[in-house]
Amino acid sequence: MKDYSFKIPQNIEFGMGSLKKLPDILDKSQSDSVLLVSDRGLEQLGVVKKVQDIIEAGEIKCTAYLDVIPNPTVDVVNAAAALYKECKATGIVALGGGSSMDVAKAVGVLVNYGGNITEYEGFDTVPGPIVPIIAIPTTAGTGSEVTASSVITDEARNYKLSVISYELLPKYAVLDPELIMTAPASIAASCGVDALIHAMEAYISTKASPFSDAMAEKAMELIGHNIRKFVANRQDEDAACAMMAGCNFAGIAFAWAKLGNVHAMSHPVSAYFHIAHGVANSILLPTVLEFNALADNGRYEVMYNYISEGGGAADSFRPEMLVDEIIKLNADLGIPKTLSDVGVKEELIPVMAEDAMKSGNILANPRQTNVKDIIELYKKAL
Repeated sequence: MKDYSFKIPQNIEFGMGSLKKLPDILDKSQSDSVLLVSDRGLEQLGVVKKVQDIIEAGEIKCTAYLDVIPNPTVDVVNAAAALYKECKATGIVALGGGSSMDVAKAVGVLVNYGGNITEYEGFDTVPGPIVPIIAIPTTAGTGSEVTASSVITDEARNYKLSVISYELLPKYAVLDPELIMTAPASIAASCGVDALIHAMEAYISTKASPFSDAMAEKAMELIGHNIRKFVANRQDEDAACAMMAGCNFAGIAFAWAKLGNVHAMSHPVSAYFHIAHGVANSILLPTVLEFNALADNGRYEVMYNYISEGGGAADSFRPEMLVDEIIKLNADLGIPKTLSDVGVKEELIPVMAEDAMKSGNILANPRQTNVKDIIELYKKAL
């Protein structure tokens, strides 16, 4: 067994209605004025006001930045950081999906250390602790509440940059399944498959360890057995709890095992064509799984057993059975089948492939990959 390390440095509250604990958590983090980072969609649904009311009931000042967008940009980060300083906040509450949490983490860096978020691109570039962040996910998908990265779109380069440092980990996470039970079916589907991919890519990563495997397998069990039920009925409390917990475990798994070609390839797709991250990942997954099958060491069958509607593999399992099962899952959930279906154009494949090769996830992919391989994978997924 190869050497590995891990730590669990965060405080996580899980449970129906756990959002009500937010004032106590803010008190523990010594935040008397917070910037609430979220988006207009959650404002329209009344979720933002619900959280604001809970915060203010604890006699804590709350200023909201609500212009977070999918695939958030450098400009969004700068605007949120400016508001943080203007309102003299002492902490951040990140409410939403991965986009809100990515912005919150980036703001936490800038208000402590200045400059532009592009200056912190890469690994371990953040000089020290950032401001305390309380992460409140409203989707079962990204796992950003337990990951040490922030992904921001640099529109000047049409490039999704990553800032990766364990200083970015939110101090607290509040996992209240009630918050994901109002999600539209399409969001529940793409976010749910994204979370499943986090677990799957972590499980077959060259950086996997017994610790990450344990988290990834439990995540696949919870998500695989519940994603169809949850998309069909978001008011199913048991399914919602399973999806929220599974997403969290998947996030912990890939925080320590990294990901693979699916995520390396999806970031350029989102940067150039503004495709939702979860949708891009879901479309790419079958093609990448087929490519990686050559390197399978028995883990494809384990993954198949967790997600198969039949409840387990036949005696004569073949890797293509997993690929077929993922294609069926995407179809069942209404996810587009090809990159062409979401507007991706073939002429940008070479430049997307070059960007994908810059991702550290390529190095963790189980099958060694070069730029020609990525080009062919994009073409096949097209």
